[in-house]
Amino acid sequence: MKALVVGDIHNDVENIMAYCDKIAAMDFDVLIAMGDFIDYNLPKGFTAEDMGKLIIEELSVFKKPILAVPGNFDRDLLPLFEKLGINLHGKGVVIKDIGFYGFGGAKTPFKTSLEPDEKEVENGLEKAFGMLKKCDATVQITHNPPARTKVDALYTGAHVGSEAVRKFIEKKQPVVAVSAHIHEARGVDALGKTKLINAGRFPEGYCGLITINGKESEVEVVSLM
Repeated sequence: MKALVVGDIHNDVENIMAYCDKIAAMDFDVLIAMGDFIDYNLPKGFTAEDMGKLIIEELSVFKKPILAVPGNFDRDLLPLFEKLGINLHGKGVVIKDIGFYGFGGAKTPFKTSLEPDEKEVENGLEKAFGMLKKCDATVQITHNPPARTKVDALYTGAHVGSEAVRKFIEKKQPVVAVSAHIHEARGVDALGKTKLINAGRFPEGYCGLITINGKESEVEVVSLM
């Protein structure tokens, strides 16, 4: 199983279109979209749903299953995710014997639209994990990264990720935990047996590639530039 990871698009359709040919040449089975499809300022004349549809249409050209969690800007996109059958916010699904479960949103200083507290994150992940049937391995998908890791650090070195996300990884030990949100924390790390990846901003030419073989996994950040 190979999964492509993209995140933090923030309305930037033009730049993601520039990388479509390179993505199309890559070998993967499922596309994971890590949230923050949109941003505060939508293009003139566009609603949040308009923008979300446009971005998802671009991601759909690869004709692969899409799994999406909302970012902290994306609350208004949840009905669209549900309608399109791509929503993984508080949900779990099994694809090719791999269980994917997730929860979106993230706390910020800016009062954005989807900022669950730590208890909501914990409960949402428990609910999502509980939906998985028998599977060979699991992958955790959150917008907010796990606290005190390489993938949640600001330029200043301050760690601003979620303790609930970290504790759930430590508890369930998925083979991979995918996150986004902190653009400058692009990279990989590990918590116990779990590989961590923050693929960076897709419009800046970065994505992630996950390879899972049984209980073994590999993660890498890929530059498309």
